[in-house]
Amino acid sequence: MTEALLVLALLAVAAQVQKKREQQQRVQLLGRCLQPYQIEQQMETLIDGYLRWLGEAEAGRAAQIRGMLASTEQALAAQFERFAADVAKIAAPQAQVSKLPLWMPWAQQLLPRRRLFDVREAFAIHARGIAEVAANARGLSGKAQARQMMAELLLMQHTCHWFCRSRAVADARLVLRHQTSWQQALDAASPATARDYRALLAGY
Repeated sequence: MTEALLVLALLAVAAQVQKKREQQQRVQLLGRCLQPYQIEQQMETLIDGYLRWLGEAEAGRAAQIRGMLASTEQALAAQFERFAADVAKIAAPQAQVSKLPLWMPWAQQLLPRRRLFDVREAFAIHARGIAEVAANARGLSGKAQARQMMAELLLMQHTCHWFCRSRAVADARLVLRHQTSWQQALDAASPATARDYRALLAGY
């Protein structure tokens, strides 16, 4: 009995060490892909700007804010397209992400394919969604476009956290930072993004 407990304890320690190693590798990998771009800063600029614009009562000032945001939308869409192309070069094992709520060490080796999704495909979906909303291909009103872009950005940020940490951590950060659940963000994103993302996570 003592030997069995010792073995279990050693396995638990090994799993924890491996978890930290894998997460650190993913944080560094994503950081290298993001490093050439200003995606995080542009995302913050847009979300803060949308909130100011939606709350601005003076029409002239609101129009000025919206004009500045439009150029940031276009810049972000262009940069994110290039970022997604960089992510597409990641090797297959590193690109696989567990659909389980909590981080599982050695998930790529141990889990069946249906329990994993490819983050390269996820970021390609986000790139298309951000570009579509930035171009306002569906002819949305200004406010509807802003809300849809915010949903696209929050969903993309959730994917980053899921890739680096876990689904549970990504869910918690989205709620704590933006008072929005993953399901709310997905429902508010463009129809194409919601459809493709649900297909990617089929069986979750």
